[in-house]
Amino acid sequence: MCTGKCSKCIGVTLFPLVLLCALANFMLLFPDFSLEYLTAEHITPEILYLGGIIGGGGLVLIPALHIFATRSDACCSNRCGMLLSLVFAVVGIAGSSYCLICSVLGVVNGPYCLHETDNGTEWGRAFQVDITKLNITNLKDTHYLLNYTRWDECLEPPDVVVFNLVLFNCQILFSFIQLILCICQLINGFFGTLCGTCK
Repeated sequence: MCTGKCSKCIGVTLFPLVLLCALANFMLLFPDFSLEYLTAEHITPEILYLGGIIGGGGLVLIPALHIFATRSDACCSNRCGMLLSLVFAVVGIAGSSYCLICSVLGVVNGPYCLHETDNGTEWGRAFQVDITKLNITNLKDTHYLLNYTRWDECLEPPDVVVFNLVLFNCQILFSFIQLILCICQLINGFFGTLCGTCK
């Protein structure tokens, strides 16, 4: 397959992933599909970092547009265009990595919710683990990902644990695929710069 056609395939594949990442992050802003938690600032920082909108969305959209433009018979279907696609692929790698890191941290630290404490109910991170006090032997009992019976500790928003896990895991999947595609374009752009496209 020539480098121009390979770029076209990568570019076309990146577009829906950009949309899906941005949509997942947008939905995370509204737990229980309500605006009240966002306005009351009861949202996890990992959501507010906008990894899916800024990283997996905006930063990956820029290279997706240029990579798609390097397809056969297009304006950028030359060695200079392939060199630029190589540079933009690095931007895509940075954006998808940012989204991936934010999403993994969101899953590991758990949601922001109303939960029982020694002082009554309060808003906070019910499942956040202090790494310095982490004990590997009782990890299954202490970490919420390995002990789903703890998920009921979050009283409000309703089903916030499942809501966050599903959307953050979607972002992890989409941004990981973006990362792989941008790395492929980095290699493709390198060969396209050296050898040219099929044009």
